[in-house]
Amino acid sequence: MSAFDPAAYLPDELLERIRSRAAAVDAENRFPEEDLAELKDAGYLSILVPREHGGAGLGLAEASLLQQRLATAAPATALAINMHLVWTGVAKVFGDRGIPGLEFVQEGAAAGEVFAFGISEAGNDLVLFGSDTVAEPRPDGSYAFTGTKIFTSLAPVWTQLGLHGLDTTSPDGPQMVYAFVPRTDAVVTRDDWDTVGMRGTQSRTTELHGAVAPAGRVVRRVAPGPNPDPIVFGIFSVFEILLASVYTGVARRALDLAIEVARSRRSKKTGLSYSDDPDIRWRIAEMALAYDALLPQISALAKDVDERADHSALWFAKLSGLKHRAVVSAKQIVDEAVLVAGGSSYFTRSELSRLYRDVLAGMFHPSDPESAHSTVAAAWLGPVSS
Repeated sequence: MSAFDPAAYLPDELLERIRSRAAAVDAENRFPEEDLAELKDAGYLSILVPREHGGAGLGLAEASLLQQRLATAAPATALAINMHLVWTGVAKVFGDRGIPGLEFVQEGAAAGEVFAFGISEAGNDLVLFGSDTVAEPRPDGSYAFTGTKIFTSLAPVWTQLGLHGLDTTSPDGPQMVYAFVPRTDAVVTRDDWDTVGMRGTQSRTTELHGAVAPAGRVVRRVAPGPNPDPIVFGIFSVFEILLASVYTGVARRALDLAIEVARSRRSKKTGLSYSDDPDIRWRIAEMALAYDALLPQISALAKDVDERADHSALWFAKLSGLKHRAVVSAKQIVDEAVLVAGGSSYFTRSELSRLYRDVLAGMFHPSDPESAHSTVAAAWLGPVSS
């Protein structure tokens, strides 16, 4: 079996074009529409779609490598595309396990649909286990959703929004309802994305005013709270692994830039190249040690999802731990790279200054540090005694 070659799906020429636009996208606080158009043309939005549905038939482990590669060029583009790939990844998790219901996601992605991720809500630390969005059942089996979602990446361009809400009126309620709504007048996208970093994601606030998901797009109804349902596992596993991948790509780019600086600068005091300075060498070694540790972790856990491994009660601890370690390590690596580069990295024209701002976003994605530690503690110690 030949080794997977990420360049076959993200050629160097395409990657460099995306890289060349990243600074302007950030400075102008706009969505990278050119990147999306080129990635669509390259079939990137259907990398996780099976071949029989018109996609590339890749696994999560291969998609992880591609997202790391894309993030080295444009972290915000990679993070935005992540949210589409989450839904195609969940569809793959379902398909691999013989669970029907998300074939329309696969077929839609292959046909050019863009799927956004409408889960986050202000102040809702239950995340997948609860929702402030009202899911109102209708006689024909459809649902009308009313509420406000935050951090809706791909906001200017999505065609289908995957979301959840709480149904409290059905006889078997309350039930968490997972469904997809199209972009209609019942969906209002605020133009409110003006952030420190990851500006190109354009993860704007989304208002839902009775937005209807047709009956055929209502994919799951599950009880609120911690739940082993495949929709919860699918979202959590794909989301955490692909997030870890993006921030690992940021870390790799910071490491590469630090090495470039070390090889190109020379100390006036000693006459030595920075690459021969023992302090610089130590910093770069520290960065490489941290980066190298991430790669096998991501690969192993992604393959476990692909191959349907059984980690039982430890799944969520492993997944949240992976994401936490990746974003913490990425921030440490970017910090070290800034110190290697020196004062020039403090200017906004520096790519490292952009990476420094972009990497901060990692701490805010689920699982945040508090949630990750709580999940891991519960897995190893059991629940807190009442």
